[in-house]
Amino acid sequence: MSNRTRFIHRLSWFLDESITLPGGYKIGADGFLGLIPGFGDFIGGLLSSVIIYQAHQLGAPKMILLKMAINMLIDTTLGAIPVIGDVFDFVWKANRRNVALLSEYEQQPRQVYRKTLLENIAIILILITMIGLAVAFVGWIISLIWTALFQS
Repeated sequence: MSNRTRFIHRLSWFLDESITLPGGYKIGADGFLGLIPGFGDFIGGLLSSVIIYQAHQLGAPKMILLKMAINMLIDTTLGAIPVIGDVFDFVWKANRRNVALLSEYEQQPRQVYRKTLLENIAIILILITMIGLAVAFVGWIISLIWTALFQS
């Protein structure tokens, strides 16, 4: 295992699993950083991006890096929601997911690449659908307001 690989494993462990709770569940610094209002999730995201950068330095393909970035963005975005996001920060463990993805890719590059490609396509289609539904909903609300104001 290279020094870079050891580093990302240690950073992932620190951020997601460094504290063992009674019952064996593990949490890490990322969840506690998320409790800091304002910039805690930003700092957690910044530290998570170090893992992605190191994966890039190790030669991970763009498709794998994209999936890692999606994991990090889910963690950072949903983690910013008050209360629910704080709980989410302790559960999602994007860094552990990203290191596991990189390890799986190193073991079975073709299979993991294909699986990741399909997952990324599905995520992008879901996002496009959600945005389309949000735009349609806003348009519907505007039409209701317009009707209420100008067609009495």
